[in-house]
Amino acid sequence: MTALPVIAIDGPAASGKGTLARRIAQALGFAHLDTGRLYRAVGLAVLRRGEDPADPAAAQRAVEALDLSLLEDPELRTDRTGGAASKVAAIQAVRDALLDFQRNFAAHPPGGKGAVLDGRDIGTVICPDATVKLFVTAAPEIRARRRHLELKNQGSARTEDQVLNDIHTRDARDSGRTVAPLRQADDATLLDTTHLDIEAAVARALEIVRAGLRT
Repeated sequence: MTALPVIAIDGPAASGKGTLARRIAQALGFAHLDTGRLYRAVGLAVLRRGEDPADPAAAQRAVEALDLSLLEDPELRTDRTGGAASKVAAIQAVRDALLDFQRNFAAHPPGGKGAVLDGRDIGTVICPDATVKLFVTAAPEIRARRRHLELKNQGSARTEDQVLNDIHTRDARDSGRTVAPLRQADDATLLDTTHLDIEAAVARALEIVRAGLRT
């Protein structure tokens, strides 16, 4: 049986990869998995237990008892949960536990047409043989501005400078960790959205993906 197409989209925090992944999946009729939500759910579970997300034992307990209904929890989008997600994602036991879930989704996507997965190690670790790979990024200041606007609309009082500092911290942690660090796969196409609005970024991403699917 011919393998179904898989689109791998990686990139740093607030790069727009999640929005692009959703729009690409909608345009192609593919299933979409935001893998970052899995790690956010684990991080949130640890926080709600009153434990430290950087503690491997606490993170492993949380992932073993993970309630997938947390994937729809609005608290997943907070900076506090994002920071916790970045910490649990550096723990090998957590990544091992979620690896099969992600690969099974890619191999057997709901709808049976294809899958779009976004995260930080999709093209390098989860789906190294993905049909098309994108690495989405933007200047840290632009990412901070976008994220700040999102948080402001949610009622957050965090300043843009605070958000930028968080982004620098997360970038360093995600790129510097020994377990599945954030990096562009050798065969991924770089998409820098610094000077693109969302519609232009979606159009360019779809152009790249459709070209890749034809080859």
